[in-house]
Amino acid sequence: MSDDYLIFRPDDVDLARSPLRKSIDAPTFVLGAFNPGLTRLPNGNLLLMVRVAEALRDPVQGDCARAIRWTPGGYVLDRHALHGIHMDDPRQFALRDRNPRLLGLTSLSWLLPVELSGDARCIVAVHYDKAIEPSASFLEYGVEDARISLVGGSWWMTVCGVSAERHCTAMYHSVNGLDYKLLGVVLDHQNKDMLLFEGKVGGKYMALTRPLGEVYFTYPEDGEWLGGPAINMAQSPDGLHWKPLDTPGIRARKGTTSTQRIGGGSQPVLTPEGWMLIYHGVEKQGAVGIYRSFWALLDKDDPSKILRQEDQVPLLEANPTLTADIAHQMYLPTPVVFTTGVADAGDHYIVANGEADLACRITHLPKERFR
Repeated sequence: MSDDYLIFRPDDVDLARSPLRKSIDAPTFVLGAFNPGLTRLPNGNLLLMVRVAEALRDPVQGDCARAIRWTPGGYVLDRHALHGIHMDDPRQFALRDRNPRLLGLTSLSWLLPVELSGDARCIVAVHYDKAIEPSASFLEYGVEDARISLVGGSWWMTVCGVSAERHCTAMYHSVNGLDYKLLGVVLDHQNKDMLLFEGKVGGKYMALTRPLGEVYFTYPEDGEWLGGPAINMAQSPDGLHWKPLDTPGIRARKGTTSTQRIGGGSQPVLTPEGWMLIYHGVEKQGAVGIYRSFWALLDKDDPSKILRQEDQVPLLEANPTLTADIAHQMYLPTPVVFTTGVADAGDHYIVANGEADLACRITHLPKERFR
């Protein structure tokens, strides 16, 4: 078997067991099963927390587009008049003449725990009974892009919560790696890609964050930084209350392909050399951009000190051969690989990725690659 393969695809999801079946009878399909959080369970197996983007088969009905929304009483379909929206992206629509932009989604995401063998070569179980669905108003349009870190003997999972209220980071917690309890919002609007370090620094929890905004300011023309969305860091006494560090984190540099934005990918793990992490860099192209994975090394005692930032040669790029047999399900116009977790496997790392916002990709990378 190859060391680079798809382990879970849209057709692997049994929609008869979807949480949406409780109150939505309109036909749906899996737009993508992707961007999985990754952790190792107490039994030695690995867990993928797969994002399932479940979309209406017919999002347009008559003169309206429909969107799925969670409510305390069940899922409902909201209607938006076609004359008032743009629908030029298969993942979303935008209300016309609104500044800032107001978006609606063509799918709703929930999380599906998929248990793998310890070497990530095969699926052991799909835990539909432990699926995570929206359960609060700040998650009403979906629970997206889980990232899991094992810290101090328990598992902390961040997700992106989507709602009309805010686009936030919410925290879940588990004592066994498989059953998760929602703790609430930890980062406010458009502060995403939060990843806890797998270990405390100076007795405090540490995390990568990635705030987004409408306005950024330029660096000097002769400086090395591009400006724009970057990876920041924050610390917490308890994993719930976070203070940003005063110093900047990992930033996009001039002369690289990361011209649009960068953001965290895998949870930082401690190595003899320091904290190793994989992050994504986005090259501006079209509406989505080209996503690639790069890596960095942070000082073990002061992670604000960046020892290495390997941003010239990608660690991973999208691999069209992996998706060749599901090419008919592709919907993104540009290549995308989105790293979401890493697990130690002795002489190599097992790296989890979303491939093309469509499927879950596993890549085995020798540790020598990071030295």
